[in-house]
Amino acid sequence: MTNFALTELPENHAARVPRTAEVVRNTAETNITVRLNLDGTGQSRLHTGIGFLDHMLDQIARHGLIDLDVDAEGDLHIDGHHTVEDVGITLGQAVFKAVGDKKGIRRYGHAYVPLDEALSRVVIDFSGRPGLVMDVPFTSGMIGTLDTQLVHEFFQGFVNHAQVTLHIDNLKGCNAHHQAESVFKAFARALRAALEYDLRALGQIPSTKGSL
Repeated sequence: MTNFALTELPENHAARVPRTAEVVRNTAETNITVRLNLDGTGQSRLHTGIGFLDHMLDQIARHGLIDLDVDAEGDLHIDGHHTVEDVGITLGQAVFKAVGDKKGIRRYGHAYVPLDEALSRVVIDFSGRPGLVMDVPFTSGMIGTLDTQLVHEFFQGFVNHAQVTLHIDNLKGCNAHHQAESVFKAFARALRAALEYDLRALGQIPSTKGSL
């Protein structure tokens, strides 16, 4: 019987190849480039034109241990809707591309993250079936220049194109900044957990159907 330490993988296993992707998405409303490494160290370079969105993307990188570069130019003279939604879409496309056939990943991930009075729970499934259930009763309509309604649009765009099932609940919170940050940190931690390799199921598709 062969034993592997928790930090080791067989020399010929696909996990030795970094899971990276670059996606460029240009429309009449936005021009977006996302580059990522799912097996990174949490480094980021973020330019969306929306300061709080950059702050939240940095949480995804740092807590998800994803190296993430995002360059976005959008019609912010109108509002932030197209930029926030399209960043979510492009990030979802990049994650889907980088994950590949999903062999050996844990598939499911969840996390509870507090931030002072706020507490959020996120559960993710790389199911191949897009679905978002989100209950975040923001206590303010704006955080900086970000309309809090657009947090839902960001995750809807991500879900549709990463092809995941995602449940997001803010269980407690009275400060909108804290609510949002606990959500994004929990999302990052759940994402990281789902994308980790299961050393007991190397090379296997984590589904009784044999495909995801």
